[in-house]
Amino acid sequence: MSWDPYAALGVARTATQDEIRSAYRKLAKELHPDVRPNDRSADERFKRATAAFNLLSDSALKARFDRGEIDADGNEKPAFGYRGGPGAAHARGYSSTTAESAFDLGDIFSDLFGSAGGTRPNFGKMRGRDIRLPLDVDFVDAIRGGRKRVQLSDGRTLDVAIPPGVTEGQVLRLKSQGGPGVQGGPPGDALVELRIKPHAFFRREGDDVHMDLQISITEAVEGAKIQVPTVSGPVTLTIPEGANTGKVLRLKGRGVGERGDQFVRLMVMLPDNPDEDLKKFIRKWSRRDYPTHRPPA
Repeated sequence: MSWDPYAALGVARTATQDEIRSAYRKLAKELHPDVRPNDRSADERFKRATAAFNLLSDSALKARFDRGEIDADGNEKPAFGYRGGPGAAHARGYSSTTAESAFDLGDIFSDLFGSAGGTRPNFGKMRGRDIRLPLDVDFVDAIRGGRKRVQLSDGRTLDVAIPPGVTEGQVLRLKSQGGPGVQGGPPGDALVELRIKPHAFFRREGDDVHMDLQISITEAVEGAKIQVPTVSGPVTLTIPEGANTGKVLRLKGRGVGERGDQFVRLMVMLPDNPDEDLKKFIRKWSRRDYPTHRPPA
């Protein structure tokens, strides 16, 4: 369940940056682990207040939260999704304005508790929060692997490597790409949840790929060699003579990885406007030779 950063700091949604900073200073002085050691409740409240301060003291993140685009943990809301683009900067080359750059938390703590000999006191380091975001992946890229670009809530962009054979709902962990740490603590991670787009004619069942293939009545009766698509490129498929609708042909090793195959179900299609010759040919078929296998009435 989502939480309210304004409530965590005890400020109104109309609070100014000075009021946000002042509220956090007050809570830090009351709840910091160096002030209340071994108090798990105070430690959790302090962490939540710090996360709230990180969000609300960053004007860009605060604005997105207020608009309902992200939740209190910086995760994208499903209705908005990620917003990447070819012109976005790569994560390694991007410098964003975060709460720590806007306000030096070390200075806040030094103001609150003082420092001996001109040195900053050694307050506890805290790991940054993990952030979650969805990523839409093409069907073929999910099987073969690929690369996708995503944009985080703070504006940074990441190029994500998609391993071969990923599945719907699988989560990729991008180390140290989450929220910034506090007082020199390590950053959190970015958790990317994969959503596989449906394909126009492929469908996946375990490690196997299935598809329906339309063939002409001539190809069905006489047999043929035709090009068919697979997730790894087109291949030649041999259609045996007398093939019928529903017959399934197997392409070994053309599924997911080395263990998967592709199964092609044949669908015999008549032309939209059959001519008289075709009509005469069909009339000559004997039901004794070509049983319909209809269920009893």
